[in-house]
Amino acid sequence: MLLTIKQLQVKYGNQVALQIDSPIVFEKGERIGVIGSNGAGKSTLVKSILGLTDYEGRIVTHLKPEQIAVHMQANSYVTTMPVKRIMEMVLNTKVKENKELQGLIEFFEFEGCLSKRFKELSGGQKQKFTIIMIMMQKAEFTCYDEVTSGLDFETRQNMMEKMAEWYRDKDDSLLIVSHYYEELEQLADKILLLDKGKVIAYGKTEELFRTYCGNAIFILKNDESNRRLTKGFRALKSPGHLLALSCRNREEEGKLMSLLVDNDVNFKRSNSDIEIMSINARAQFYENA
Repeated sequence: MLLTIKQLQVKYGNQVALQIDSPIVFEKGERIGVIGSNGAGKSTLVKSILGLTDYEGRIVTHLKPEQIAVHMQANSYVTTMPVKRIMEMVLNTKVKENKELQGLIEFFEFEGCLSKRFKELSGGQKQKFTIIMIMMQKAEFTCYDEVTSGLDFETRQNMMEKMAEWYRDKDDSLLIVSHYYEELEQLADKILLLDKGKVIAYGKTEELFRTYCGNAIFILKNDESNRRLTKGFRALKSPGHLLALSCRNREEEGKLMSLLVDNDVNFKRSNSDIEIMSINARAQFYENA
């Protein structure tokens, strides 16, 4: 057990920003993705774990502060010296003498930025710099809070692909906060879904998907023709422009696939779509509330 939250309440004035009633356990080696809209309580959770905000309840862990590395949404560094110098001062090492640091710099294609001042870096370069600094800590538990915030789509995709590749064969314990579903599909094996400070769902991604979506879903354009064609198949809640159809087993999946192919309908099949899972988990939570 890496960390256990045994009830937690965070208030800002009279407003409850985060309320966790049932115990939540983070195990060593897990990659937990925290998803939710703005104001859901994602950053409040990170601040609570780090002891950066007051809370009621208990967070039990053997980890010491120096065993936790964290990427916050806002990161500031000295702007009057090259980032290479900042890197060497903070990490207490020399780039030319540290093979591991050289490997990270090369992996994130940061070589050409070492002589620049922090203020001269682009948004993506600033994030790469911070990620390199965090990874070099080799912490037992690493938190990434909106690591791609403010980046354009292409830069964001490249960043997440790099991070996913870096961690693919490692057993690092991660907490990844994001409001981008596709990012968590690449990095997380468990999902903590928050909404308005409440826990909507928590568990392994594939188990949550089966609970709220079925064995697999087929996603296609939501128009009258497709709705008429697929009448009789279970339609899940989804963004308005999409039709998400649930299949409970392989037989049902085969029938739907044949129907769509025979009628020349474009579709995407998924057994891990976090966005559709989250929408349906949220809807079920409030229906049962």
